[in-house]
Amino acid sequence: MRFAFIREHRSRWSIESLCRVLRVSTRGYRAWISRPVCQRQRTDLKVLAHIREHFVLSNSTYGRPRMTMELKEAGLDVGERRVGRLMKLNGIRPVCTRRHRVTTDSRHSLGVAANVLDGDFLTNAPNRKWAGDISYIWTTEGWLYLAVVIDLFSRRVIGWAASDRMKKDLAIRALDMAVRLRDPSPGCIFHSDRGSQYCSHDFQKKMTEYRMMPSMSGRGNCFDNAAVETFFKSLKAELLWRQTWPTRQQATAAIFQYVNGFYNPRRRHSYLGNISPLAFEAKAA
Repeated sequence: MRFAFIREHRSRWSIESLCRVLRVSTRGYRAWISRPVCQRQRTDLKVLAHIREHFVLSNSTYGRPRMTMELKEAGLDVGERRVGRLMKLNGIRPVCTRRHRVTTDSRHSLGVAANVLDGDFLTNAPNRKWAGDISYIWTTEGWLYLAVVIDLFSRRVIGWAASDRMKKDLAIRALDMAVRLRDPSPGCIFHSDRGSQYCSHDFQKKMTEYRMMPSMSGRGNCFDNAAVETFFKSLKAELLWRQTWPTRQQATAAIFQYVNGFYNPRRRHSYLGNISPLAFEAKAA
């Protein structure tokens, strides 16, 4: 370890000075540096190169367990301990961020649907149970509001819309996108919170048009819509909280890339057996 430290810092201090401080001989260091690389070291270098590549592809979010799965899927025979050791030695660690806050404004006099879903997120086929919600992102221009629709079967984001105003049309646009993509059969449950956007007459009219069954969370119970809240937490922790967004357009473009380039096709979900939503749907097809 001392020789490795010398090699790492030799551009800053002289080898003689480092050897003297660490109480090793320069002759011993030069003998160590001239040794041929062993098979274990060559394998470590190969694994480390793959770790760096997949860490970038994961938006710097994967820790040891998910990284190990990525490498095994890529054909490398590695264990978690080796992956963890190489990540730690090379300073590769997921970004830690602040907690996601849940916010819902249910102070209105509009009609509220029954909680049909009742916390049962399980379903054995796509387009049986959907869930939607709205969150917000701060940009230099002001707030950007984001509405999403998720299929609870695969946790895939199937519809989303962004706007500078949190109006009822935001939720409707996300729902329209989801219906165009999936064309669900009559009776598909759509679960949301009690926000005014989902309780509005226009949104409920859309639900009737699409022959969907509305379901709404209990008052003040964010866990009734935990799947969508989990998505927002991942989106903010893995993308939005990492930098300042000068414009709403830049934030919207980044969200598009996150959803379509990472979250749906690549991001591993423990709920899905540590595969991505698209892979889960393909496996179930």
